[in-house]
Amino acid sequence: MPSFSNAGVEIAFLDEGQGEPIVLVHGFASNKETNWVRPGWVMTLTRAGRRVIALDLRGHGASAKLYDPAAYHSSIMADDVRALIEHLGFARADVMGYSLGSRITAFLATAHPGHVRSAVLGGLGNRLVEGVGLPGDIADALEAASLADVTDPIGYQFRAFAELTKSDLRALAACLRGSRQTLSRAELSRIVAPALVAVGSADTIAGAPEPLAALIPGAQALSIPGRDHMMAVGDRLFKSAVIEFLGKRA
Repeated sequence: MPSFSNAGVEIAFLDEGQGEPIVLVHGFASNKETNWVRPGWVMTLTRAGRRVIALDLRGHGASAKLYDPAAYHSSIMADDVRALIEHLGFARADVMGYSLGSRITAFLATAHPGHVRSAVLGGLGNRLVEGVGLPGDIADALEAASLADVTDPIGYQFRAFAELTKSDLRALAACLRGSRQTLSRAELSRIVAPALVAVGSADTIAGAPEPLAALIPGAQALSIPGRDHMMAVGDRLFKSAVIEFLGKRA
C-alpha cells in the first residue's frame, strides 16, 4: 500500500483507475476501505473513468496514530489532503468527503482553493457552521473500559463501529476532541469550487444540506431519501448524483 509523509506523519492511501483524479476523504472512525471500497464508490468512480485516490486520515486505518488532540485540527488534516494532491503531482483534483471528511474538504477548499476543482460534501450540512456534528462525549465512549460500559446510544454506536473497523480507540478519541472546528459564513462564501452538499433525510447528526449549500456560491443541495448518517454513504441515488455533478462541473 502506498504512503507518503507530511510533516513527519505517515499517510496511507490507495490509488486506482485512470483519468481525471478524485480524492476521497472518509469519515470519523472509518477508513478508506470501509467508507469507499466496500460501499462501491471506488468501483463506481473508476468505471466512470476516474482515477480514484482515497487516503486514511491520520489516526485512522493504516496511517500514523497520534494521541494529542492538537494534531487533529481540521486545518491540519486538510493540509494532509493538500500534501497528497501535491505528492501525486496534480495541479488540482475533485475532492469528495463524508462527515468529518467533508469538514476537512471544506477547510481545504477555503485554505487552498487552487487545489480543489470541485467539492462533494457528503454527510455534513449546516453543522459545519452551527455546532460540530458528533457529540463530544463519543470520545468518552471510545475510552470506556469496554463496549458494555457505554450507555449513551450514539456513543455505543460509534464505539461498536470503531471496534468493528479495528481502530485505535485512543487515537480516535484524540481526533474527535481535536477536530471540532466550524467555518464561518464569510469563509464559506469564499469557496470558488463547484460544490454538492448531500445529506440523508433521516440524518440527525449532519444538519440539513440546504442551509449549507445556500452559503456556498452556486452550490447544490441533495437530500438522500430515507437514509441516516450511517446508511447514506452507499446510497445509489447519492452515487448517481455525484457522477452527474462531476460530469457537469467546470
